[in-house]
Amino acid sequence: MAAVTLDPLDLAALLCSRVCHDVISPVGAIVNGLEVLEEDNDASMQDFALDLIRKSATQASARLQFARLAFGAAGSAGAAIDLGDAEAVAKGMFGDDKIRLTWSAPRILMPKNRVKLLLNLVMLATNAIPRGGSIDVDVKAGETDEDVPTFVLSAKGLNARVPAHAEALIRGEPESGVVDAHAIQPFYTGLVAKAAGMGVTMKLDGDTVEIRAERA
Repeated sequence: MAAVTLDPLDLAALLCSRVCHDVISPVGAIVNGLEVLEEDNDASMQDFALDLIRKSATQASARLQFARLAFGAAGSAGAAIDLGDAEAVAKGMFGDDKIRLTWSAPRILMPKNRVKLLLNLVMLATNAIPRGGSIDVDVKAGETDEDVPTFVLSAKGLNARVPAHAEALIRGEPESGVVDAHAIQPFYTGLVAKAAGMGVTMKLDGDTVEIRAERA
């Protein structure tokens, strides 16, 4: 199947749709909480509304910070990103009661496309365990900045599976021949992997999905 090429405007629009989809739920919850504060004087409902606003604001902030690194420019051309910052936004986004995220990586600066790839692979790993579980992120950096690192993510959980169509989308070959808002994240992952000079593979072994990215 021939690889699909997206018009830059279409790519930008689909990525924006993805970010809006992730942020709209907690923002909507904040609005609902504010409405309760305005309309209900019951003390218990006021406390409930304040707690909802607080949790939703934290969630919205975490999702925006993650999106800034995973999808955004995150600095000027050629900028590097601290892997410690990547760990912080990944745990802020996904480290909850449903998913246990462990991170094994040196605290170093890494070219932004490689960090963006790593964060997008974390997103794919969460999709591999829809009922929750654990994700172990292991980064093996090269001895010099020019060396291509190796990323290994192990997603373990009940009913673990390789996300539908993810491998084809990473290759830029959607089975339908069309990339929509639901497919844009793995498709974008493939674009970033290519820019980083890395290839991505996924395999299921029992209740664990291993996602590996290394020199293409």
